[in-house]
Amino acid sequence: MHIYQPPTQKPYWVKKVAEESYRKLIKGLLESPGAKVTMNVSGVLLELLEAYGCKDVIDGMRQLLKRGQLELTGSAKYHALLPFLPAPEIERQVKLNETTLKHFFGDDWQPRGFFPPEMAFTTELARVIAGLGYQWVIVDELSFPKEQGQVDYGYVYDVAGVNNFSIFFRERRMSWVILSGQIGTGRLLIRNLGDRLQNKEYLLTAMDGETFGHHRPGLEQLLFEIYRESVLETVTISELLNRFSHCLILPIASTWALMEKDLEQKKPFSRWYDEDNDIHQLQWQLTNLALQQINQATVNDSEYSHARGLLDKALHSDQYWWASARPWWSIEMIECGAKELYDAVLAMPGIGQDVKDKAKHLYHTIIFTAFDWQRSGLVDELAHREDEDVRQRVDTGLPQLPSAEVDKMVAGLQEEMKITVSRQEFERAAQIRDRIAELKRYAADVEKPQASAEGGAEWDK
Repeated sequence: MHIYQPPTQKPYWVKKVAEESYRKLIKGLLESPGAKVTMNVSGVLLELLEAYGCKDVIDGMRQLLKRGQLELTGSAKYHALLPFLPAPEIERQVKLNETTLKHFFGDDWQPRGFFPPEMAFTTELARVIAGLGYQWVIVDELSFPKEQGQVDYGYVYDVAGVNNFSIFFRERRMSWVILSGQIGTGRLLIRNLGDRLQNKEYLLTAMDGETFGHHRPGLEQLLFEIYRESVLETVTISELLNRFSHCLILPIASTWALMEKDLEQKKPFSRWYDEDNDIHQLQWQLTNLALQQINQATVNDSEYSHARGLLDKALHSDQYWWASARPWWSIEMIECGAKELYDAVLAMPGIGQDVKDKAKHLYHTIIFTAFDWQRSGLVDELAHREDEDVRQRVDTGLPQLPSAEVDKMVAGLQEEMKITVSRQEFERAAQIRDRIAELKRYAADVEKPQASAEGGAEWDK
């Protein structure tokens, strides 16, 4: 699981997600002493949780660490897109994160594995991370080179050319069907695994932790069901290192939002950097200007430290993502990210007026271009095109939910909705209501045509 909120996140949203997701996950894990999970918690989120009255979530994580149920990875503190940063900036983001995790968890946290934000990976990044003492990295399955076939989850892979450094591949299909709600019970997950339970292999899924309870109300119950299934053993990723034979692999650049067409077009980072996206080009011009100038700025104790801190936060990946229009789009996030970079440049001591004027021009051009995109209908066109591609991916090869399992999921959501209404959290109740309606529509569309063929006998046993 990866949990994160941007450094500019409003207190309302931090508290809301903590209540709907983080607290439920921690509570469920504490109540399942045999359960284990590897998680990335960005350092900035820990600081936001402490600042906005959610320190109990951190306390719960600390307890799980002490019990050996939770493994925390290293990462970039402010969720920067690491392959696009120079090595010194990568190291800075990683070390800032380490300092923050050590502050909150002390020696209970020992860095072993690494989660690159957005799973944005290159072999050059692997070398930097390995040089900082990490033993493994998690990346998307599409990082596995096609000429070597498919990932064999009976092995652990090591990165060729990087000493003593392993790479784990997130299984795309199973991650998707879980996070999309297509597998909603532990029993259905076992059925979908088929003969994999008898084979000597592992299943490695990865997704946003906020999926459970916040994005998908009630889906956190799936995790707790999985942990209660005696036939399924859960382990941390680091535990896999000594359980399986190792073999070498030369992985390719990837992200966890990658699709096959991105590989065909040789654009693995297209949602954050697309040479055909004018806004991306402007954003990275402003980003690189800020990075260049911080190295030339006059170093003093107060002004430089302030500017350096502003730039650290401004490097988060969200601004580029929301400028992709594939299909995600937010002028607010685009403007906010550009303003953070612009403010960082203005704060740098010793910077000339010409540099400040250039940063201002880029900032304004980013905003004007975004409005032009929206007014012209280009955003809608790009988003529609991407929606069709996403539907093609998610509508194939999904497991079918038997009506008994749908009923079970709906019953759990209905109970949660009653509790939510009693608290007068009506907006949340409406989200749960919509999820129930979605499940019922799915059951009507899928189960009826198959009733005569399957008869439901297997699910009555």
